[in-house]
Amino acid sequence: MKTFSWTQKLKQWRRIALSMAHLKTFKHTYRSSKPNPDQEIVSLPKVPERHESIYKLVQKHLRNLIAETNPCQTQVLNCRRSKTGKRPKVALVMAVISLTSTMGHRFYNQPKLDVDTVAPSTILAPRDATVPDPKTTEAKQKAARRGLIPVLMVDPVINNQIYQDLQQKIQQINHDRRIAGQFPFTSVLSTATQIYLRSCSESEWQAILAALNNASEKTENINESPTSASPSPVNSPQLQQVINELKVYRRINPEGLATLINTISQVRQRYAQALANLSSKLIEQDDDSENLSFLELTEEDWRKTQEGIPQALERILTQGIAPGLPLELKQQVVKIQLKHLVPETAQPVVTQLIVGVLKPNLIEDAAQTKLQAEQAVQQVKPEIVEIKKGEIIVKAGQQITQREFVLLDHFKLSRREVNWWALIGCGVLVIGGVGVFWWVEKRFHPGLRQRDHVLILLLALSTPLLVSFGVNYSSLPAVGLLVGSFYGSALGVTTIGLLTLGLPIGLENILWDHLLANAAGAMVGSLMAGRLRSREELALLGITIGLTEGIVYLTLNLLLSASVGSIWLTILQEAAIYSLTGVAWSVVALGISPYLEQLFDLVTPVRLAELANPNRPLLKRLAEEAPGTFQHTLFVATLAEAAAKALDCNVELVRTGTLYHDIGKLHDPQGFIENQMGGPNKHDQINDPYFSAAIIKKHVTEGIVMARRYRLPKVIQAFIPEHQGTMQIAYFYHQAKQEAKGPIDESFFRYAGPIPQSRETGVVMLADSCEAALRSLKDATYEEALAMVNKILKARWQDNQLVDSGLTRAEMSQIAEIFVQVWQQFHHKRIAYPKAVLNNG
Repeated sequence: MKTFSWTQKLKQWRRIALSMAHLKTFKHTYRSSKPNPDQEIVSLPKVPERHESIYKLVQKHLRNLIAETNPCQTQVLNCRRSKTGKRPKVALVMAVISLTSTMGHRFYNQPKLDVDTVAPSTILAPRDATVPDPKTTEAKQKAARRGLIPVLMVDPVINNQIYQDLQQKIQQINHDRRIAGQFPFTSVLSTATQIYLRSCSESEWQAILAALNNASEKTENINESPTSASPSPVNSPQLQQVINELKVYRRINPEGLATLINTISQVRQRYAQALANLSSKLIEQDDDSENLSFLELTEEDWRKTQEGIPQALERILTQGIAPGLPLELKQQVVKIQLKHLVPETAQPVVTQLIVGVLKPNLIEDAAQTKLQAEQAVQQVKPEIVEIKKGEIIVKAGQQITQREFVLLDHFKLSRREVNWWALIGCGVLVIGGVGVFWWVEKRFHPGLRQRDHVLILLLALSTPLLVSFGVNYSSLPAVGLLVGSFYGSALGVTTIGLLTLGLPIGLENILWDHLLANAAGAMVGSLMAGRLRSREELALLGITIGLTEGIVYLTLNLLLSASVGSIWLTILQEAAIYSLTGVAWSVVALGISPYLEQLFDLVTPVRLAELANPNRPLLKRLAEEAPGTFQHTLFVATLAEAAAKALDCNVELVRTGTLYHDIGKLHDPQGFIENQMGGPNKHDQINDPYFSAAIIKKHVTEGIVMARRYRLPKVIQAFIPEHQGTMQIAYFYHQAKQEAKGPIDESFFRYAGPIPQSRETGVVMLADSCEAALRSLKDATYEEALAMVNKILKARWQDNQLVDSGLTRAEMSQIAEIFVQVWQQFHHKRIAYPKAVLNNG
């Protein structure tokens, strides 16, 4: 049927109406905003039967007009109908059926004689057959990969570091030996005696000198009996041996003893200095025993030792040091290499020296290991099951193995059929899951629409459908990201948790490491998505999801794998692939989210932030064509946002809804005083309160039309009529009342409504009502401003504009104080600059 404009419809009604009273009744019906417009139309006065068909046509046009000009009321009616009607029950049944049918996929054609079941009778092969067993082949290939020993290679960087460490230690030993002096320092004493004389204590050295002095004072008497000699003050055999050697030297060369004693004293001083130097470095070195032993080596032995150490170390490093090699094995290897390269006296200390600098120098050769893994997989022959006609496949009472099941399934003897009991059980579990979701919804996110349930159901169905087709990289990350972003963390986590628990029940070939990795990434996405406010943050969240999946997959396989090689070869590669797929699913979710938001009329924090951008076409038009209204909108948004934050309302929704609440004024900007900029008042020229009131009221209907044209979400559209509710256009009502000679219809001077249906729209109504009054205040005190705001809020409360908003009477005082505080911030006093300062500027 052709759509007529409001003027055309009035003309049509004027022709068919029986009287002006009937026309006024139609007009009043359109202007009123009672909850049930159908009841209003039915209650119109009866008309003659000859006009009955025309009257029904008028009813139809009027009903369509009400639906077009008051969509928020229609939406409320639809919501009420869906809450009390049969639609939720139908949706619940459809959800259970669809989820059961997809998640119970394996029960449709389930073999009765499956692996690990008992054969009821002996089954023979009806013919010869050669059947491949892909499942066993895949398991063997996977075992070959994970059981592979990695190919190792020597790391030259580590070798260079070991050589540098050894060279530093040799240089330190040479430095200490130079301080201690040349050894042996004389040729008249044995090496053992020289070692003792250089390192003995001061008391022992004084005892040696005393023994030599006492012996020189006595006269030798060959006739004197041995018992008459003085007893030796020293009981140590080694010390006695040193004294005896010195006495022998004195007999041979009495003049040279003093020179020898002086040389020994100098050697002892140098040795003590070397010891002090070593003691000062004990903080840096754990053990200086090897350095002390190196000081005892002769020059010849030390020369041979320095030549043998690099050769031994080169042999050891060429063979390689594997990670985790025990200390005992390292020492044994070093001793074997040093056996013929260094003097035997130096081997113990050199062994300690080399073991101290050794590090594992073998690392995995990734390329060769990968090549070896591929070769190992290729060497795994496909598992083939052969059987001859008449041979026994399985005996009665025997448990069926994988090999026997392959044959039974090949011969179609596995008795595949619909497992109704399992399917019913799966349905019961699905009902329980849907019940859990319903409880969480009522607890954390009540009031979901029918289309919201459809969207969540479609997203949930995507995962079992992909898994049933054998895709291991399921869509759980995208589902968690979208549900968490659209409906909050609680519903997102619940959806992912139920899917993770339900997928293994009815679907075959579920790999737990794959499933848990996907579920972990999806959980992270659903928990964090609802808190983010931009697409860029969601993109970074996608990277986090991918990393979570890769880490969880790697960790699970580390726990399951018994081979180090498999960890760094296949598992690490698969973990990287999982990270990439997690990011890919996040990209898919971000790509389709704007389309889902438009298709299902969703408002997310991200979309609200985008709609609140002042560069949006509609807001840009408002700023350019109606600048006064735009400034009014900004101040109202500031007031409403502050109150919404204090009342724990949806601040993003309030901010965005306020920016669009007066877009209808674009139809006639000069009809509103804030856009007249001191020019002539259009309503003074009209001089008709009825026509002026119609212009004022039209900014609501035109605003809804514009909101639809620019595809604003319906929750944003609701701010346009509800911020005015059914308030009275007081100025023109009183003007009409003064000009009228009789009673006038007060309902004509009221907005069509509906009154605010949420706390957010109620807050915007109050902010819009107080904005002009607060802006007009100049030098008012805080108490005066608060009294005025309370008066305005009281008027709205008494006019029953807030009965459906959810705001309480106690919150009115809190809102008033917040409005006045914001007003004070905007109208704070400034310092008056002197005229001289202004002139100099």
